[in-house]
Amino acid sequence: MTTIADVEPYGDATGRLVLPTGDRSLGALDPAWVTGLLADAGFLLFRGFRTDLEEFTSFVKAHSSRITLDPARSFHGGEVAQKVDAGTVAVGLHLENGNSPFGPDLTWFLCEKAAASGSQTTVCDGYRVWDAASDTAREVFGVKDIMYSRRVEEPKWKAFVCHQTEGRKALDDVTFADMKDLVGGSVSTTLQLNDDGSIHYAYRVGAVHPTLFGSRLSWANSVFGPSYNYEAPRITFADGTEIPEELLAEFRRLTEELTEELDWQDGDVALIDNTRVMHGRREILDTDRTIYNAQSYLDPALLTAVRDGRAQA
Repeated sequence: MTTIADVEPYGDATGRLVLPTGDRSLGALDPAWVTGLLADAGFLLFRGFRTDLEEFTSFVKAHSSRITLDPARSFHGGEVAQKVDAGTVAVGLHLENGNSPFGPDLTWFLCEKAAASGSQTTVCDGYRVWDAASDTAREVFGVKDIMYSRRVEEPKWKAFVCHQTEGRKALDDVTFADMKDLVGGSVSTTLQLNDDGSIHYAYRVGAVHPTLFGSRLSWANSVFGPSYNYEAPRITFADGTEIPEELLAEFRRLTEELTEELDWQDGDVALIDNTRVMHGRREILDTDRTIYNAQSYLDPALLTAVRDGRAQA
């Protein structure tokens, strides 16, 4: 497959803008080439391509072994794209589903109609954040995990299980045992079924960790993230102690300094490494906009191709 695109810098660091030079179909782009570009860039913005929902869906599937979802959002045009609906206030930086054990490898966005002002998607490269952190912060977060814990209503966790198991059970037949099966034997997550059918979970993970594409550490998490459709999680160190405010203040400052913006145009598609780059959103000033989101796990063959290519370089 031929690569038919120009690549330019986007933002202040490694992000890249991908522009067509001939065929405007996203399907003309070699998935192995796109994946290799993402591994270096952290996020990609595709502009000038033909990007209706059908093209977007095919593009996501071409790079993915499995599609996941946010059970609080509805699908549009199939079972890939979900409409972004999180009110109009600014949304803090986070990893998609980063406060649960089901965070995807990749986060995708399709801007069908851009706002006239405001509502830019924000991105922040966790590599840059960790590199800029103080020695004290690195000593603490380098060894201490954090924990997210919260309650999730019954319809939401059952819808998630139903989708993750590819509808093998009807929604009404999904049980708590099915949810536990999804978590498996992971020691990082504990689950509890409540009397009202909701569940409470506690998820332990590093605020800083290696990424999908390598061992370099990234401060990439959902410590400052939103809870628009859910109960806000309690976020502590894994031992239950509070994260010191001075450390949180340091990372608020660093992430604010290192945050970049995706200034949307109609038809833009963004692809983000959800293990490395956090994203959020500026306040919506013009509500006449339409943006879709998708979440997926990278096709292992593409990951192997990138790793093999780096080993041979």
